[in-house]
Amino acid sequence: MEKEKRQRIWELDFLRGIALIMMIYFHVIYDMKDIYGYDVVYSYGINYWIGKISASMFILISGVSSTLSRSNVKRGLRVLAAGMAITLITYLYDPEFIIKFGILHFLGISMLLYPLFQKMRWEALAAIGTAVIIVGKVLERINAPNDYFFAFGLTSSSFFSSDYYPLLPWFGLFLYGVLLGKLLYSQRKSLFGFSLKDNIISSAGKHTLVIYLIHQPVIIAVLSLINRLAGK
Repeated sequence: MEKEKRQRIWELDFLRGIALIMMIYFHVIYDMKDIYGYDVVYSYGINYWIGKISASMFILISGVSSTLSRSNVKRGLRVLAAGMAITLITYLYDPEFIIKFGILHFLGISMLLYPLFQKMRWEALAAIGTAVIIVGKVLERINAPNDYFFAFGLTSSSFFSSDYYPLLPWFGLFLYGVLLGKLLYSQRKSLFGFSLKDNIISSAGKHTLVIYLIHQPVIIAVLSLINRLAGK
């Protein structure tokens, strides 16, 4: 007899779906600006914050989910492999848009690092997470002579990556997610007495990696079609 499949925690899928929708919106704006030259802005204002909040939600939820998963190494390797594939694809598409260390690279490595922090108490996680964020913010101000340690946030003035989430400071936010997972989901069940799992947002939240991998080609194709129809 097969073991009963572990029930998913619906609010994590729902929040992941919300983050996914925000991310897709941000990438539409990004592509409109940088690829097709539309007069839109993503480097500040509401569009900037939609992008950052989306990424922060993904990182926090990933930390929470790591406390619930029994296969973090497998998950981490899969996500990291997807990130490396995106590096290759973006380089072949246009080296100027290469993603050297984007959110998938970050999440994959963070999941692989999780076992080192798995047994820590929440107080230690909070302290280490805060220290990682502080150190990362300091490194952002340093202009390094080379980019050998770009995965840790130490870069030169010439470094570029279309999507960039280095381990420092972002791993601190991942550890905050681990902390929340230990405090809120020690029973491995939803915090709510109701469920909103049967909707398109939650369904999207269950398949974020697949959607992440295909959404940019779809956006580019749609924008290209719109440009052609508009005669641009």
